[in-house]
Amino acid sequence: MIVENTLSDAVRQAVRRLYGTELTTEQLSLQKTKKEFKGHYTLVVFPFLKISGKSPEQTANDIGKYLMDDNPDIIDDYNVIKGFLNLTLNGTCWLKLLIEINNRENFGYIDSQDNSPLVMIEYSSPNTNKPLHLGHIRNNLLGYSLAEIMKANGYKVIKTNIINDRGIHICKSMLAWQKWGNGETPESSGKKGDHLVGDYYVLFDIKYREELKRLQKDNELTREEAEVQSQLMAEAREMLRKWEAGDEETRTLWNKMNGWVYAGFLETYKRLGVDFDKIYYESETYTEGKEKVLEGLEKGIFYRKTDGSVWADLTKDGLDKKVLLRSDGTSVYMTQDIGTAKLRYHDYPVAKMIYVVGNEQNYHFRALSILLDKLGFAFGKDLVHFSYGMVELPEGKMKSREGTVVDADDLIREMTDTAREISQELGKLEGLPKEESENIIEIIGLGALKYFILKVDPRKNMTFNPKESIDFNGNTGSFVQYAYARIRSVLRKAEEQNISLSNEITAKTQVTEKEEMLIRSLSEFPAVVKEAAETYSPALIANYVYELVKEYNQFYHDYTILREENAGVRNLRLSLSSNTAKIIKSGMSLLGIRMPERM
Repeated sequence: MIVENTLSDAVRQAVRRLYGTELTTEQLSLQKTKKEFKGHYTLVVFPFLKISGKSPEQTANDIGKYLMDDNPDIIDDYNVIKGFLNLTLNGTCWLKLLIEINNRENFGYIDSQDNSPLVMIEYSSPNTNKPLHLGHIRNNLLGYSLAEIMKANGYKVIKTNIINDRGIHICKSMLAWQKWGNGETPESSGKKGDHLVGDYYVLFDIKYREELKRLQKDNELTREEAEVQSQLMAEAREMLRKWEAGDEETRTLWNKMNGWVYAGFLETYKRLGVDFDKIYYESETYTEGKEKVLEGLEKGIFYRKTDGSVWADLTKDGLDKKVLLRSDGTSVYMTQDIGTAKLRYHDYPVAKMIYVVGNEQNYHFRALSILLDKLGFAFGKDLVHFSYGMVELPEGKMKSREGTVVDADDLIREMTDTAREISQELGKLEGLPKEESENIIEIIGLGALKYFILKVDPRKNMTFNPKESIDFNGNTGSFVQYAYARIRSVLRKAEEQNISLSNEITAKTQVTEKEEMLIRSLSEFPAVVKEAAETYSPALIANYVYELVKEYNQFYHDYTILREENAGVRNLRLSLSSNTAKIIKSGMSLLGIRMPERM
Protein backbone atom coordinates (compact mmCIF):
# COMPACT_ATOMS: atom_id res chain seq x y z
CA MET A 1 0.00 0.00 0.00
CA ILE A 2 2.91 2.34 0.75
CA VAL A 3 4.43 1.71 -2.69
CA GLU A 4 1.07 2.12 -4.42
CA ASN A 5 0.53 5.47 -2.71
CA THR A 6 4.01 6.69 -3.73
CA LEU A 7 3.48 5.60 -7.33
CA SER A 8 -0.03 7.09 -7.43
CA ASP A 9 1.32 10.45 -6.30
CA ALA A 10 4.07 10.29 -8.94
CA VAL A 11 1.55 9.44 -11.68
CA ARG A 12 -0.74 12.29 -10.64
CA GLN A 13 2.18 14.70 -10.85
CA ALA A 14 3.21 13.32 -14.27
CA VAL A 15 -0.29 13.79 -15.74
CA ARG A 16 -0.54 17.25 -14.20
CA ARG A 17 2.80 18.32 -15.73
CA LEU A 18 2.33 16.61 -19.09
CA TYR A 19 -1.33 17.38 -19.76
CA GLY A 20 -2.31 20.05 -17.22
CA THR A 21 -5.09 17.95 -15.67
CA GLU A 22 -5.76 16.59 -12.18
CA LEU A 23 -6.65 12.89 -12.11
CA THR A 24 -9.67 11.60 -10.20
CA THR A 25 -9.48 8.49 -8.04
CA GLU A 26 -11.62 6.63 -10.57
CA GLN A 27 -9.24 7.44 -13.43
CA LEU A 28 -6.12 6.10 -11.72
CA SER A 29 -5.87 2.31 -11.89
CA LEU A 30 -2.62 0.80 -10.57
CA GLN A 31 -2.28 -2.98 -10.42
CA LYS A 32 0.37 -5.59 -9.77
CA THR A 33 2.04 -6.57 -13.03
CA LYS A 34 1.07 -10.02 -14.28
CA LYS A 35 3.78 -12.63 -13.85
CA GLU A 36 4.24 -13.12 -17.59
CA PHE A 37 5.32 -9.49 -18.05
CA LYS A 38 8.36 -7.59 -16.81
CA GLY A 39 7.64 -5.06 -14.07
CA HIS A 40 6.24 -4.65 -10.57
CA TYR A 41 3.21 -2.43 -11.12
CA THR A 42 1.04 -1.72 -14.16
CA LEU A 43 -0.68 1.58 -14.87
CA VAL A 44 -3.78 1.42 -17.06
CA VAL A 45 -3.63 4.51 -19.31
CA PHE A 46 -6.88 4.16 -21.27
CA PRO A 47 -8.71 6.59 -18.92
CA PHE A 48 -6.09 9.27 -19.82
CA LEU A 49 -6.59 9.24 -23.60
CA LYS A 50 -9.11 12.09 -23.70
CA ILE A 51 -6.72 14.10 -21.55
CA SER A 52 -3.61 13.37 -23.65
CA GLY A 53 -5.24 13.35 -27.11
CA LYS A 54 -2.77 10.62 -28.07
CA SER A 55 -2.77 6.88 -28.71
CA PRO A 56 -2.52 4.47 -25.75
CA GLU A 57 1.11 3.62 -26.60
CA GLN A 58 2.16 7.27 -26.94
CA THR A 59 0.42 8.22 -23.70
CA ALA A 60 2.04 5.32 -21.81
CA ASN A 61 5.49 6.21 -23.20
CA ASP A 62 5.05 9.89 -22.24
CA ILE A 63 4.19 8.99 -18.66
CA GLY A 64 6.85 6.25 -18.38
CA LYS A 65 9.63 8.57 -19.59
CA TYR A 66 8.52 11.37 -17.27
CA LEU A 67 8.38 9.00 -14.28
CA MET A 68 11.89 7.68 -14.96
CA ASP A 69 13.36 11.17 -15.44
CA ASP A 70 11.59 12.73 -12.45
CA ASN A 71 11.73 9.78 -10.03
CA PRO A 72 15.07 8.02 -10.54
CA ASP A 73 15.03 6.88 -6.91
CA ILE A 74 11.76 4.99 -7.54
CA ILE A 75 11.56 3.89 -11.20
CA ASP A 76 14.29 1.71 -12.66
CA ASP A 77 12.69 0.85 -15.98
CA TYR A 78 9.41 0.72 -17.86
CA ASN A 79 7.84 -1.01 -20.83
CA VAL A 80 4.61 -0.45 -22.74
CA ILE A 81 2.15 -3.05 -23.96
CA LYS A 82 -0.72 -1.31 -25.75
CA GLY A 83 -2.51 0.77 -23.10
CA PHE A 84 -0.61 -0.70 -20.18
CA LEU A 85 2.49 0.89 -18.65
CA ASN A 86 4.57 -1.66 -16.71
CA LEU A 87 6.86 -0.03 -14.13
CA THR A 88 9.92 -1.63 -12.56
CA LEU A 89 11.00 -0.21 -9.20
CA ASN A 90 14.65 0.03 -8.22
CA GLY A 91 16.35 -1.56 -5.24
CA THR A 92 16.59 1.69 -3.29
CA CYS A 93 12.82 1.94 -3.29
CA TRP A 94 12.47 -1.54 -1.78
CA LEU A 95 15.09 -0.73 0.87
CA LYS A 96 13.23 2.44 1.84
CA LEU A 97 10.03 0.44 2.04
CA LEU A 98 11.63 -2.13 4.35
CA ILE A 99 12.98 0.65 6.58
CA GLU A 100 9.50 2.17 6.80
CA ILE A 101 7.97 -1.20 7.70
CA ASN A 102 10.67 -1.70 10.32
CA ASN A 103 10.12 1.73 11.89
CA ARG A 104 6.37 1.22 12.35
CA GLU A 105 5.72 -1.02 15.33
CA ASN A 106 2.05 -1.61 14.45
CA PHE A 107 2.58 -1.71 10.71
CA GLY A 108 -0.72 -2.31 8.97
CA TYR A 109 -2.85 -1.00 11.83
CA ILE A 110 -4.74 2.30 12.07
CA ASP A 111 -5.15 3.86 15.52
CA SER A 112 -8.66 4.86 16.51
CA GLN A 113 -9.40 8.54 17.13
CA ASP A 114 -11.87 10.29 19.43
CA ASN A 115 -14.26 10.66 16.51
CA SER A 116 -13.81 7.12 15.16
CA PRO A 117 -17.13 5.36 14.53
CA LEU A 118 -18.26 2.82 17.12
CA VAL A 119 -18.95 -0.67 15.83
CA MET A 120 -20.82 -3.15 18.02
CA ILE A 121 -20.24 -6.83 17.27
CA GLU A 122 -22.49 -9.50 18.76
CA TYR A 123 -21.21 -13.05 18.84
CA SER A 124 -21.52 -16.29 20.78
CA SER A 125 -25.23 -15.98 21.75
CA PRO A 126 -25.49 -19.33 23.56
CA ASN A 127 -28.55 -20.92 25.14
CA THR A 128 -28.35 -21.86 28.82
CA ASN A 129 -29.80 -25.32 28.21
CA LYS A 130 -26.59 -26.81 26.83
CA PRO A 131 -22.80 -26.36 26.74
CA LEU A 132 -20.93 -24.66 23.92
CA HIS A 133 -20.26 -26.89 20.93
CA LEU A 134 -18.27 -26.87 17.67
CA GLY A 135 -20.74 -24.49 16.01
CA HIS A 136 -20.28 -22.04 18.90
CA ILE A 137 -16.52 -22.32 18.47
CA ARG A 138 -16.72 -21.12 14.87
CA ASN A 139 -19.08 -18.32 15.94
CA ASN A 140 -16.84 -17.17 18.79
CA LEU A 141 -13.64 -17.32 16.75
CA LEU A 142 -15.20 -15.40 13.85
CA GLY A 143 -16.71 -12.76 16.14
CA TYR A 144 -13.55 -12.20 18.16
CA SER A 145 -11.36 -12.08 15.04
CA LEU A 146 -13.72 -9.66 13.29
CA ALA A 147 -13.58 -7.38 16.35
CA GLU A 148 -9.77 -7.39 16.27
CA ILE A 149 -9.75 -6.68 12.52
CA MET A 150 -12.17 -3.76 12.90
CA LYS A 151 -10.01 -2.31 15.70
CA ALA A 152 -6.94 -2.65 13.46
CA ASN A 153 -8.79 -0.50 10.93
CA GLY A 154 -9.27 2.36 13.37
CA TYR A 155 -12.80 1.60 14.57
CA LYS A 156 -13.86 1.68 18.18
CA VAL A 157 -15.35 -1.70 18.96
CA ILE A 158 -17.74 -3.03 21.59
CA LYS A 159 -17.88 -6.84 21.78
CA THR A 160 -21.25 -8.03 23.05
CA ASN A 161 -22.91 -11.31 23.85
CA ILE A 162 -26.63 -11.98 24.23
CA ILE A 163 -27.25 -15.02 26.42
CA ASN A 164 -30.53 -16.74 25.68
CA ASP A 165 -31.42 -17.60 29.26
CA ARG A 166 -35.19 -17.96 29.01
CA GLY A 167 -37.72 -19.77 26.86
CA ILE A 168 -39.25 -23.21 26.45
CA HIS A 169 -35.86 -24.88 25.84
CA ILE A 170 -34.57 -23.62 29.20
CA CYS A 171 -37.71 -24.89 30.91
CA LYS A 172 -37.15 -28.35 29.42
CA SER A 173 -33.79 -28.64 31.22
CA MET A 174 -35.28 -27.23 34.43
CA LEU A 175 -38.25 -29.60 34.37
CA ALA A 176 -36.07 -32.65 33.67
CA TRP A 177 -33.76 -31.76 36.56
CA GLN A 178 -36.76 -31.16 38.83
CA LYS A 179 -38.26 -34.56 37.96
CA TRP A 180 -35.20 -36.80 37.70
CA GLY A 181 -32.24 -34.85 39.07
CA ASN A 182 -32.35 -36.02 42.69
CA GLY A 183 -30.59 -32.79 43.73
CA GLU A 184 -27.54 -33.38 41.51
CA THR A 185 -25.13 -30.40 41.32
CA PRO A 186 -21.84 -29.67 39.54
CA GLU A 187 -20.06 -30.25 42.85
CA SER A 188 -21.76 -33.59 43.57
CA SER A 189 -21.32 -34.88 40.01
CA GLY A 190 -17.92 -33.41 39.18
CA LYS A 191 -19.34 -32.03 35.93
CA LYS A 192 -19.05 -28.51 34.56
CA GLY A 193 -22.33 -26.73 35.16
CA ASP A 194 -23.15 -26.24 31.47
CA HIS A 195 -22.55 -29.94 30.84
CA LEU A 196 -24.78 -30.95 33.72
CA VAL A 197 -27.68 -28.78 32.52
CA GLY A 198 -27.16 -29.97 28.95
CA ASP A 199 -27.50 -33.58 30.07
CA TYR A 200 -30.96 -32.79 31.44
CA TYR A 201 -31.96 -31.11 28.19
CA VAL A 202 -31.08 -34.33 26.37
CA LEU A 203 -32.89 -36.35 29.05
CA PHE A 204 -36.06 -34.30 28.55
CA ASP A 205 -36.03 -35.10 24.84
CA ILE A 206 -35.55 -38.81 25.54
CA LYS A 207 -38.47 -38.86 27.98
CA TYR A 208 -40.60 -36.76 25.61
CA ARG A 209 -40.04 -39.14 22.68
CA GLU A 210 -40.83 -42.10 24.92
CA GLU A 211 -44.09 -40.42 25.95
CA LEU A 212 -45.06 -39.72 22.34
CA LYS A 213 -44.47 -43.35 21.33
CA ARG A 214 -46.54 -44.51 24.28
CA LEU A 215 -49.40 -42.15 23.44
CA GLN A 216 -49.31 -43.17 19.78
CA LYS A 217 -49.34 -46.87 20.62
CA ASP A 218 -51.91 -46.86 23.45
CA ASN A 219 -54.36 -44.43 21.87
CA GLU A 220 -53.67 -45.01 18.17
CA LEU A 221 -52.75 -41.37 17.66
CA THR A 222 -50.69 -39.69 14.97
CA ARG A 223 -47.48 -38.04 16.10
CA GLU A 224 -49.10 -34.61 15.78
CA GLU A 225 -52.06 -35.73 17.94
CA ALA A 226 -49.69 -37.21 20.51
CA GLU A 227 -47.74 -33.93 20.68
CA VAL A 228 -50.96 -32.07 21.50
CA GLN A 229 -51.73 -34.51 24.35
CA SER A 230 -48.17 -34.61 25.75
CA GLN A 231 -48.28 -34.01 29.50
CA LEU A 232 -44.51 -33.42 29.65
CA MET A 233 -44.60 -30.62 27.07
CA ALA A 234 -47.66 -29.11 28.79
CA GLU A 235 -45.68 -28.99 32.03
CA ALA A 236 -42.75 -27.30 30.26
CA ARG A 237 -45.08 -24.67 28.81
CA GLU A 238 -46.67 -24.12 32.20
CA MET A 239 -43.22 -23.63 33.71
CA LEU A 240 -42.48 -20.97 31.08
CA ARG A 241 -45.77 -19.24 31.86
CA LYS A 242 -44.93 -19.26 35.59
CA TRP A 243 -41.45 -17.91 34.87
CA GLU A 244 -42.84 -14.99 32.89
CA ALA A 245 -45.38 -14.39 35.66
CA GLY A 246 -42.49 -14.11 38.15
CA ASP A 247 -43.29 -17.27 40.13
CA GLU A 248 -40.76 -17.35 42.99
CA GLU A 249 -40.12 -21.09 43.02
CA THR A 250 -39.64 -21.23 39.27
CA ARG A 251 -37.33 -18.20 39.29
CA THR A 252 -35.23 -19.66 42.12
CA LEU A 253 -34.66 -22.89 40.20
CA TRP A 254 -33.91 -20.89 37.05
CA ASN A 255 -31.33 -18.71 38.84
CA LYS A 256 -29.59 -21.75 40.32
CA MET A 257 -29.29 -23.72 37.09
CA ASN A 258 -28.32 -20.68 34.99
CA GLY A 259 -25.61 -19.90 37.55
CA TRP A 260 -24.13 -23.33 36.90
CA VAL A 261 -24.17 -22.68 33.16
CA TYR A 262 -22.59 -19.21 33.34
CA ALA A 263 -19.66 -20.59 35.33
CA GLY A 264 -19.17 -23.28 32.68
CA PHE A 265 -19.37 -20.82 29.80
CA LEU A 266 -16.81 -18.53 31.42
CA GLU A 267 -14.35 -21.39 31.74
CA THR A 268 -14.71 -22.28 28.04
CA TYR A 269 -14.46 -18.65 26.89
CA LYS A 270 -11.25 -18.23 28.88
CA ARG A 271 -9.74 -21.34 27.33
CA LEU A 272 -10.70 -20.17 23.84
CA GLY A 273 -9.23 -16.73 24.50
CA VAL A 274 -12.40 -14.78 23.69
CA ASP A 275 -14.05 -12.09 25.79
CA PHE A 276 -16.83 -9.48 25.79
CA ASP A 277 -17.16 -5.85 26.78
CA LYS A 278 -20.87 -6.15 27.56
CA ILE A 279 -23.16 -9.14 28.15
CA TYR A 280 -26.91 -8.85 27.69
CA TYR A 281 -29.44 -11.41 28.90
CA GLU A 282 -32.65 -12.27 27.11
CA SER A 283 -34.41 -12.38 30.48
CA GLU A 284 -33.71 -8.65 30.79
CA THR A 285 -34.28 -7.62 27.19
CA TYR A 286 -37.45 -9.49 26.25
CA THR A 287 -39.65 -7.18 28.38
CA GLU A 288 -38.18 -4.19 26.52
CA GLY A 289 -39.06 -5.96 23.30
CA LYS A 290 -42.63 -6.62 24.43
CA GLU A 291 -43.03 -2.91 25.23
CA LYS A 292 -41.81 -1.92 21.75
CA VAL A 293 -44.09 -4.48 20.11
CA LEU A 294 -47.11 -3.22 22.08
CA GLU A 295 -46.11 0.34 21.19
CA GLY A 296 -46.01 -0.70 17.52
CA LEU A 297 -49.43 -2.32 17.96
CA GLU A 298 -50.90 0.95 19.25
CA LYS A 299 -49.41 2.85 16.30
CA GLY A 300 -50.87 0.39 13.81
CA ILE A 301 -47.47 -0.96 12.73
CA PHE A 302 -48.49 -4.43 13.97
CA TYR A 303 -51.86 -6.18 14.37
CA ARG A 304 -53.50 -8.60 16.81
CA LYS A 305 -55.22 -11.82 15.79
CA THR A 306 -58.42 -13.11 17.40
CA ASP A 307 -56.42 -15.56 19.56
CA GLY A 308 -54.56 -12.59 21.11
CA SER A 309 -51.22 -13.10 19.33
CA VAL A 310 -49.47 -10.06 17.83
CA TRP A 311 -48.11 -10.13 14.27
CA ALA A 312 -46.19 -8.02 11.76
CA ASP A 313 -47.23 -8.14 8.12
CA LEU A 314 -44.01 -7.98 6.07
CA THR A 315 -45.51 -9.15 2.77
CA LYS A 316 -45.03 -5.72 1.17
CA ASP A 317 -41.33 -6.01 2.08
CA GLY A 318 -41.00 -9.33 0.25
CA LEU A 319 -41.25 -11.50 3.38
CA ASP A 320 -44.28 -13.03 5.13
CA LYS A 321 -46.26 -12.48 8.32
CA LYS A 322 -44.19 -12.75 11.49
CA VAL A 323 -45.47 -13.54 15.00
CA LEU A 324 -44.04 -11.22 17.69
CA LEU A 325 -46.10 -12.25 20.74
CA ARG A 326 -47.79 -15.63 21.18
CA SER A 327 -51.46 -15.94 22.11
CA ASP A 328 -50.50 -16.52 25.77
CA GLY A 329 -48.48 -13.27 25.73
CA THR A 330 -45.04 -14.95 25.79
CA SER A 331 -42.24 -13.65 23.61
CA VAL A 332 -40.39 -15.10 20.63
CA TYR A 333 -36.76 -14.60 19.57
CA MET A 334 -37.67 -11.64 17.40
CA THR A 335 -39.22 -9.85 20.39
CA GLN A 336 -36.03 -10.37 22.38
CA ASP A 337 -33.86 -9.06 19.53
CA ILE A 338 -35.98 -5.92 19.27
CA GLY A 339 -35.59 -5.34 23.02
CA THR A 340 -31.84 -5.97 22.92
CA ALA A 341 -31.44 -3.53 20.02
CA LYS A 342 -33.33 -0.90 21.99
CA LEU A 343 -31.07 -1.30 25.04
CA ARG A 344 -27.90 -1.28 22.96
CA TYR A 345 -28.92 1.85 21.11
CA HIS A 346 -29.63 3.45 24.48
CA ASP A 347 -26.33 2.28 26.03
CA TYR A 348 -23.94 3.15 23.18
CA PRO A 349 -23.72 5.58 20.22
CA VAL A 350 -23.61 2.68 17.77
CA ALA A 351 -22.67 3.61 14.19
CA LYS A 352 -22.80 0.01 12.91
CA MET A 353 -24.29 -3.12 14.46
CA ILE A 354 -22.87 -6.47 13.31
CA TYR A 355 -24.57 -9.73 14.26
CA VAL A 356 -22.35 -12.82 13.93
CA VAL A 357 -24.96 -15.54 13.40
CA GLY A 358 -25.11 -18.61 11.16
CA ASN A 359 -26.69 -18.52 7.72
CA GLU A 360 -29.75 -20.48 8.86
CA GLN A 361 -30.89 -17.19 10.40
CA ASN A 362 -30.66 -15.11 7.19
CA TYR A 363 -34.43 -14.66 7.03
CA HIS A 364 -34.62 -13.69 10.71
CA PHE A 365 -32.17 -10.83 10.31
CA ARG A 366 -33.79 -9.57 7.13
CA ALA A 367 -37.02 -9.35 9.11
CA LEU A 368 -35.31 -7.80 12.14
CA SER A 369 -33.77 -5.06 10.00
CA ILE A 370 -37.20 -4.16 8.57
CA LEU A 371 -38.93 -4.27 11.96
CA LEU A 372 -36.31 -2.07 13.65
CA ASP A 373 -36.62 0.43 10.83
CA LYS A 374 -40.43 0.46 11.15
CA LEU A 375 -40.05 1.05 14.90
CA GLY A 376 -37.81 4.07 14.26
CA PHE A 377 -34.33 2.73 15.11
CA ALA A 378 -31.76 4.67 13.07
CA PHE A 379 -29.47 1.68 12.54
CA GLY A 380 -32.27 -0.69 11.49
CA LYS A 381 -31.68 -0.49 7.75
CA ASP A 382 -27.91 -0.66 8.13
CA LEU A 383 -27.52 -3.55 10.54
CA VAL A 384 -25.09 -6.18 9.25
CA HIS A 385 -25.79 -9.87 9.54
CA PHE A 386 -22.37 -11.49 9.33
CA SER A 387 -23.81 -14.73 7.98
CA TYR A 388 -21.46 -17.68 8.15
CA GLY A 389 -21.74 -21.29 7.01
CA MET A 390 -22.26 -24.32 9.18
CA VAL A 391 -19.37 -26.38 10.52
CA GLU A 392 -19.59 -30.15 10.70
CA LEU A 393 -17.35 -33.11 11.36
CA PRO A 394 -16.51 -35.76 8.75
CA GLU A 395 -19.16 -37.95 10.44
CA GLY A 396 -21.93 -35.47 9.57
CA LYS A 397 -24.34 -32.98 11.13
CA MET A 398 -24.65 -32.44 14.88
CA LYS A 399 -27.94 -32.53 16.82
CA SER A 400 -27.96 -31.05 20.32
CA ARG A 401 -31.29 -32.54 21.41
CA GLU A 402 -29.99 -36.02 20.67
CA GLY A 403 -26.71 -35.37 22.46
CA THR A 404 -24.64 -35.84 19.29
CA VAL A 405 -22.98 -32.42 19.27
CA VAL A 406 -19.22 -32.04 19.45
CA ASP A 407 -18.64 -30.45 22.82
CA ALA A 408 -16.33 -27.44 22.76
CA ASP A 409 -14.44 -28.48 25.90
CA ASP A 410 -13.91 -32.01 24.58
CA LEU A 411 -12.64 -30.66 21.26
CA ILE A 412 -10.22 -28.24 22.94
CA ARG A 413 -8.93 -31.11 25.08
CA GLU A 414 -8.55 -33.32 22.01
CA MET A 415 -6.63 -30.61 20.16
CA THR A 416 -4.12 -30.13 22.97
CA ASP A 417 -3.71 -33.90 23.40
CA THR A 418 -3.05 -34.27 19.68
CA ALA A 419 -0.55 -31.40 19.76
CA ARG A 420 1.24 -33.12 22.62
CA GLU A 421 1.43 -36.47 20.80
CA ILE A 422 2.69 -34.99 17.51
CA SER A 423 5.23 -32.73 19.25
CA GLN A 424 6.59 -35.71 21.19
CA GLU A 425 6.78 -37.85 18.05
CA LEU A 426 8.73 -35.14 16.22
CA GLY A 427 10.87 -34.32 19.25
CA LYS A 428 10.13 -30.63 18.91
CA LEU A 429 9.91 -29.91 22.65
CA GLU A 430 12.80 -32.04 23.90
CA GLY A 431 14.85 -30.44 26.63
CA LEU A 432 12.26 -27.82 27.57
CA PRO A 433 10.96 -27.52 31.14
CA LYS A 434 7.55 -29.21 31.59
CA GLU A 435 5.72 -25.94 32.32
CA GLU A 436 7.09 -24.30 29.17
CA SER A 437 6.40 -27.33 26.98
CA GLU A 438 2.80 -27.56 28.26
CA ASN A 439 2.28 -23.88 27.50
CA ILE A 440 3.60 -24.39 23.97
CA ILE A 441 1.35 -27.44 23.53
CA GLU A 442 -1.65 -25.30 24.50
CA ILE A 443 -0.58 -22.62 22.00
CA ILE A 444 -0.13 -25.20 19.22
CA GLY A 445 -3.38 -27.06 19.91
CA LEU A 446 -5.59 -23.98 20.10
CA GLY A 447 -3.69 -22.29 17.27
CA ALA A 448 -4.39 -25.28 15.04
CA LEU A 449 -8.09 -25.23 15.93
CA LYS A 450 -8.49 -21.49 15.37
CA TYR A 451 -6.49 -21.34 12.17
CA PHE A 452 -8.22 -24.33 10.57
CA ILE A 453 -11.62 -22.73 11.17
CA LEU A 454 -10.68 -19.14 10.31
CA LYS A 455 -8.76 -19.87 7.10
CA VAL A 456 -12.02 -20.90 5.42
CA ASP A 457 -14.21 -18.26 3.77
CA PRO A 458 -16.74 -17.64 6.57
CA ARG A 459 -19.66 -17.73 4.14
CA LYS A 460 -18.94 -21.35 3.20
CA ASN A 461 -19.96 -24.48 5.06
CA MET A 462 -16.94 -26.39 6.29
CA THR A 463 -15.91 -29.75 7.64
CA PHE A 464 -13.55 -29.64 10.60
CA ASN A 465 -11.12 -32.53 10.78
CA PRO A 466 -9.01 -32.43 13.97
CA LYS A 467 -6.43 -34.81 12.52
CA GLU A 468 -5.74 -32.56 9.53
CA SER A 469 -5.56 -29.33 11.52
CA ILE A 470 -2.31 -30.13 13.37
CA ASP A 471 0.29 -30.61 10.68
CA PHE A 472 3.66 -28.90 10.49
CA ASN A 473 3.37 -28.84 6.70
CA GLY A 474 0.70 -27.22 4.56
CA ASN A 475 -1.82 -24.47 5.27
CA THR A 476 -2.13 -24.98 9.04
CA GLY A 477 -1.61 -22.93 12.17
CA SER A 478 1.19 -25.28 13.25
CA PHE A 479 3.07 -24.63 10.00
CA VAL A 480 2.85 -20.87 10.56
CA GLN A 481 3.80 -21.14 14.23
CA TYR A 482 6.81 -23.31 13.44
CA ALA A 483 8.06 -20.81 10.85
CA TYR A 484 7.68 -17.98 13.38
CA ALA A 485 9.56 -19.96 16.05
CA ARG A 486 12.36 -20.66 13.57
CA ILE A 487 12.74 -16.95 12.78
CA ARG A 488 12.82 -16.15 16.49
CA SER A 489 15.55 -18.79 16.88
CA VAL A 490 17.63 -17.08 14.15
CA LEU A 491 17.26 -13.71 15.89
CA ARG A 492 18.22 -15.19 19.28
CA LYS A 493 21.33 -16.77 17.75
CA ALA A 494 22.26 -13.41 16.24
CA GLU A 495 22.10 -11.85 19.70
CA GLU A 496 24.13 -14.70 21.21
CA GLN A 497 26.81 -14.16 18.54
CA ASN A 498 26.79 -10.40 19.18
CA ILE A 499 25.58 -9.76 15.64
CA SER A 500 23.89 -6.39 15.45
CA LEU A 501 20.09 -6.45 15.31
CA SER A 502 19.98 -2.72 14.70
CA ASN A 503 18.57 -3.38 11.22
CA GLU A 504 20.86 -0.69 9.79
CA ILE A 505 20.58 -0.96 6.03
CA THR A 506 22.67 1.13 3.65
CA ALA A 507 21.44 2.43 0.30
CA LYS A 508 24.31 0.55 -1.38
CA THR A 509 23.00 -2.86 -0.30
CA GLN A 510 21.87 -4.81 -3.34
CA VAL A 511 18.42 -6.37 -3.11
CA THR A 512 17.98 -9.71 -4.84
CA GLU A 513 14.76 -10.74 -6.56
CA LYS A 514 13.69 -13.04 -3.70
CA GLU A 515 14.43 -10.38 -1.09
CA GLU A 516 12.48 -7.88 -3.15
CA MET A 517 9.51 -10.29 -3.35
CA LEU A 518 9.57 -10.75 0.42
CA ILE A 519 9.60 -6.99 1.04
CA ARG A 520 6.72 -6.65 -1.39
CA SER A 521 4.77 -9.34 0.48
CA LEU A 522 5.37 -7.55 3.78
CA SER A 523 4.18 -4.26 2.30
CA GLU A 524 0.83 -5.80 1.31
CA PHE A 525 -0.23 -6.42 4.92
CA PRO A 526 -2.08 -3.09 5.43
CA ALA A 527 -4.14 -3.65 2.27
CA VAL A 528 -5.09 -7.15 3.42
CA VAL A 529 -6.14 -5.87 6.87
CA LYS A 530 -8.27 -3.19 5.20
CA GLU A 531 -9.92 -5.66 2.82
CA ALA A 532 -10.60 -8.13 5.65
CA ALA A 533 -12.62 -5.42 7.45
CA GLU A 534 -14.48 -4.38 4.31
CA THR A 535 -15.46 -7.95 3.42
CA TYR A 536 -15.78 -9.28 7.01
CA SER A 537 -13.34 -12.09 6.24
CA PRO A 538 -10.66 -13.25 8.70
CA ALA A 539 -9.80 -15.87 6.05
CA LEU A 540 -7.98 -13.15 4.07
CA ILE A 541 -5.62 -12.60 7.00
CA ALA A 542 -5.01 -16.33 7.52
CA ASN A 543 -4.22 -17.02 3.89
CA TYR A 544 -2.05 -13.89 3.55
CA VAL A 545 0.06 -15.05 6.52
CA TYR A 546 0.36 -18.53 5.00
CA GLU A 547 1.61 -17.12 1.68
CA LEU A 548 4.04 -14.83 3.55
CA VAL A 549 5.43 -17.81 5.47
CA LYS A 550 5.91 -19.77 2.24
CA GLU A 551 7.73 -16.78 0.73
CA TYR A 552 9.99 -16.50 3.78
CA ASN A 553 10.71 -20.25 3.85
CA GLN A 554 11.92 -20.07 0.24
CA PHE A 555 14.13 -17.12 1.15
CA TYR A 556 15.44 -18.97 4.24
CA HIS A 557 16.21 -22.04 2.13
CA ASP A 558 18.07 -20.11 -0.59
CA TYR A 559 20.11 -17.60 1.44
CA THR A 560 22.48 -17.62 4.37
CA ILE A 561 21.73 -15.14 7.13
CA LEU A 562 24.05 -15.41 10.13
CA ARG A 563 26.94 -16.80 8.09
CA GLU A 564 26.72 -14.00 5.53
CA GLU A 565 30.06 -12.14 5.60
CA ASN A 566 28.86 -8.89 4.03
CA ALA A 567 27.56 -6.86 7.00
CA GLY A 568 25.12 -4.84 4.88
CA VAL A 569 23.58 -7.93 3.32
CA ARG A 570 23.45 -9.68 6.71
CA ASN A 571 21.67 -6.69 8.24
CA LEU A 572 19.20 -6.66 5.35
CA ARG A 573 18.39 -10.35 5.85
CA LEU A 574 18.11 -9.98 9.61
CA SER A 575 15.74 -7.07 9.06
CA LEU A 576 13.71 -9.12 6.63
CA SER A 577 13.52 -11.94 9.17
CA SER A 578 12.64 -9.65 12.07
CA ASN A 579 9.90 -7.85 10.16
CA THR A 580 8.49 -11.07 8.75
CA ALA A 581 8.16 -12.37 12.31
CA LYS A 582 6.55 -9.09 13.36
CA ILE A 583 3.90 -9.25 10.65
CA ILE A 584 3.25 -12.96 11.14
CA LYS A 585 2.59 -12.27 14.82
CA SER A 586 0.41 -9.24 14.03
CA GLY A 587 -1.62 -11.17 11.48
CA MET A 588 -2.11 -14.19 13.72
CA SER A 589 -3.08 -11.97 16.66
CA LEU A 590 -5.97 -10.70 14.52
CA LEU A 591 -7.13 -14.33 14.46
CA GLY A 592 -6.73 -14.63 18.22
CA ILE A 593 -3.77 -16.99 17.80
CA ARG A 594 -0.71 -16.79 20.05
CA MET A 595 2.78 -17.45 18.70
CA PRO A 596 5.40 -19.59 20.48
CA GLU A 597 8.93 -18.25 20.85
CA ARG A 598 10.28 -21.76 20.36
CA MET A 599 8.98 -25.11 19.13
